[in-house]
Amino acid sequence: MQNSTTSFYPSVIKLGFGEMTSIKYLYCVLVIVWQVLIILFNSAVITVIILNRTLQKPMHIFISTLCFNGLFGSFSFYPSLFINLLQDVQTISYVGCIVQDFAVNIYGECEMTILAVMGFDRYVSICNPLRYNTIMSINTVYKLIAGAWLYSFFLITIHIILTIRLPLCDSVILKIYCDNLSVVRLSCVDTTVNNAYGIFIIVAILVTMPLLVFISYVEILRVCVRSSKDFRSKALQTCAPHLISITNYVVDVLFELILYRFTPTNLPYALRVFMSVNFLVVPPILNPLIYGFKIQEIRTKIFKLVLQKTCLL
Repeated sequence: MQNSTTSFYPSVIKLGFGEMTSIKYLYCVLVIVWQVLIILFNSAVITVIILNRTLQKPMHIFISTLCFNGLFGSFSFYPSLFINLLQDVQTISYVGCIVQDFAVNIYGECEMTILAVMGFDRYVSICNPLRYNTIMSINTVYKLIAGAWLYSFFLITIHIILTIRLPLCDSVILKIYCDNLSVVRLSCVDTTVNNAYGIFIIVAILVTMPLLVFISYVEILRVCVRSSKDFRSKALQTCAPHLISITNYVVDVLFELILYRFTPTNLPYALRVFMSVNFLVVPPILNPLIYGFKIQEIRTKIFKLVLQKTCLL
């Protein structure tokens, strides 16, 4: 509904850092440490997969893509967070806010689509092992990766276009980074179209993709039930990292959705901040750890690479 408040397009958006500013230097140290760890761990996994031909298999290519997405997500969040922590007033330009909104959403949606594609890869590997190399050719792998990115890019681009058309009547958001709903809520005009499209994206990404993964694992489970104990053990070892990644990400996103739709202001401030940034903090560090140290092939190559670099020093 139209509000009597004057609408405008702000030059800057004020972010809701609240109590964080009281110990901002501690947070600055934590941000630096966490960003460095994300860069080191993800880069290590990506590097060993690129440099070793024996690791350039579909599953490993998907893992490197997931790690690259983790790097992309961290760079869309941590530099801005660090800069704002050092400022007396935590603000971001309107253009910068929209760019961050776009980047964070691309990261979030791509994380889910890549995990869905990886679920399909596990399904083919376990349920159709004799046809695996034929179905999951390198060309098919790259097409699936491109499709995962383009699907997310297309959905989020429309989302952002619908957002930037809105004049705003406020310039203060409650989160420590820009997300789409926070910007939309600043508008004093009818946002029905934005809200409806937001629900469509939730269905298209956060319902459809986990459902596809669930269907893949139902089929995997059916095959495992009819197979030998050794086969079940190998299948579990192969699927465990992926299951950990997708379970963690879905839980993280559920945290965000609770804040996204219901804004429970009665929760402690620190808990609200944790819930809002969890999907940006945990997956980028968890994914390279569980894949880099759980999968022996990757773990061995990482240790060998580290030893080589150490010897050169």
